[in-house]
Amino acid sequence: MGIRKKSNKNPPVLSHEFVIQNHADIVSCVAMLFLLGLMFEITSKIAVLFITVQYNVTVTANEGPEETTINYFQHGLKDVATVFFYMLVAIIMHAIIQEYILDKINRKMHFSKTKHSKFNESGQLSAFYLFSCAWGASILVSEHILSNPVSLWEGYPHTLMPFQMKFYYICQLGHWLHAIPELYFQKIKKEDMPRQLVYISLYLVHIVGAYILNLNRLGLVLLVLHYFVELLFHVSRIIYFSNEERQTGFSVWAVLFVLARLLTLSLSVLTVGFGLAGAEQQGLNLSEGNFNVLFVRVTVLAAICTTQAFMMWKFINFQLRRWREHAQTVSLKKKSVSAKGKSKKGGGTLESNHINSVRCSISLFVAVLVF
Repeated sequence: MGIRKKSNKNPPVLSHEFVIQNHADIVSCVAMLFLLGLMFEITSKIAVLFITVQYNVTVTANEGPEETTINYFQHGLKDVATVFFYMLVAIIMHAIIQEYILDKINRKMHFSKTKHSKFNESGQLSAFYLFSCAWGASILVSEHILSNPVSLWEGYPHTLMPFQMKFYYICQLGHWLHAIPELYFQKIKKEDMPRQLVYISLYLVHIVGAYILNLNRLGLVLLVLHYFVELLFHVSRIIYFSNEERQTGFSVWAVLFVLARLLTLSLSVLTVGFGLAGAEQQGLNLSEGNFNVLFVRVTVLAAICTTQAFMMWKFINFQLRRWREHAQTVSLKKKSVSAKGKSKKGGGTLESNHINSVRCSISLFVAVLVF
């Protein structure tokens, strides 16, 4: 994320600089219009489409002598309006975290331009990953998905979602959609745009796919797993910026990153490749939300495997580049100051431990795949 320089001069109204400086206030006014729409009978029906979760379904359950009603939710085209509203909320929350937390820390730490940008990125994503991981884990526990893994494919199609699960997906889509205009608001450099767009697109494609194909339970498990590992990385990077000698978190992240890729592949193959393939309800039925056909299953597995392979490829290239840079730095230090070899050796212990842990992670990944 780029550095926003504050100026005493007021930019022209509706100019690029004016929109960038005041985008949070503008978006807040737009969101307030939807909330005000609830107060008037003429506009309340339209405002409800944007603010509240749609497609409510009431199911009657017989528990003992009394009948209880349970509210579930399905997905549909009206969810686009709801996602749009919570995308506005995500932009507002982004600006609040940036102004009242990250900017204050940046002024105290006096980061360079590169560190400033990476710190803002890690700060925003750490807050989002922490919230999403805790919220998603609570849904997994309340819905007994962790204690009953068979529920990932049993009873498919899972067209009925509890409120918390549906709202979770709405907020996820709203957050990753808000990241697209934030590229403009945060003045991201052109050379960084492709990387950010690929990153955002991968999230949107997988979340939308799990949502539409009624694989919401599997999608929730994989999201929580992925968010936990990403949270560890960004927290480790924030700690590293405060003290460059603290790199232990990266070593732990390197191991968990590889294990998360393996677990993601295992759960996906188990659920889609074996669970759904052996399910009773086979065939394509759009009205019932059933997509349990061979073509869809192969496409889903291909998308997941391709994404995991792409992430591992980026991970290995990143680590190889770090090894080369570390080797060049060590060789230069040995040539320049040979008399202080012992002190350098002690100083490089932390980095070497990180390299060894990453080597073990990659070896573990390759060994499991070969097996």
